[in-house]
Amino acid sequence: MSVPVIRLDNLTVSYDRHPAVHHLSGTFQPGSLTAIAGPNGAGKSTLLKAIMGELRPAEGRVEHLLQRTDFGYLPQAAEINRRFPISVLDTVLLGSWRSAGAFGRIAKQEAACARDALATVGLEGFEKRHIGSLSAGQFQRVLFARLLLQNARIILLDEPFTAIDARTTRDLLDIVVRWHGDGRTVIAVLHDFEQVRAHFPETLLLARRLIGWGPTQEVMSSANLLRARAMAERWDEDAEACEPAA
Repeated sequence: MSVPVIRLDNLTVSYDRHPAVHHLSGTFQPGSLTAIAGPNGAGKSTLLKAIMGELRPAEGRVEHLLQRTDFGYLPQAAEINRRFPISVLDTVLLGSWRSAGAFGRIAKQEAACARDALATVGLEGFEKRHIGSLSAGQFQRVLFARLLLQNARIILLDEPFTAIDARTTRDLLDIVVRWHGDGRTVIAVLHDFEQVRAHFPETLLLARRLIGWGPTQEVMSSANLLRARAMAERWDEDAEACEPAA
């Protein structure tokens, strides 16, 4: 077994002392393609934010083998302000911050790479469009182009295919599979179990507590899905964050 790129050690994350992720331990291996699945309110997005350092653990810890700059993160579309006056090309160029630095100048080569990334996601000719004028599917393609330009070794995606059309979903899934083929580590929160079974060899099934983590066909069993649903339905929202693990 290779050294994991991310290790979760008894991780508990809470909001106002109420648990969202509880006593979760496990590892993500380099080059793995993992879906995080589970019922609504299972703590899936919370887990990604904890991995990215946006939320501090109430207990336990997240360990990274690589640097923060090796991570690419795509939050849910609803968390992104599309009213900001920025063009499609400039949005993609935000993915070049690792090489340009926070206040660095964008080289011609980076601009060319950004245009290539837009072409890869099917948006050639959209460079000057304002992001607020795009459809949900087009905007998600822009965000994937930004990730392509960032060229991160670990990519975290929070519900990347929600509320977009079927063709865009297929195109973006192709990019995810390509990242996996390149040896990148990809972790995606998904609500479509058929997408999980069809495209993701590993699954972390979560219902605030861990239900299963391993090969998708084993983890996504009917018994585990029923257990996840039942656990989510009986979860006590008023429970303290650090009650003993089961």
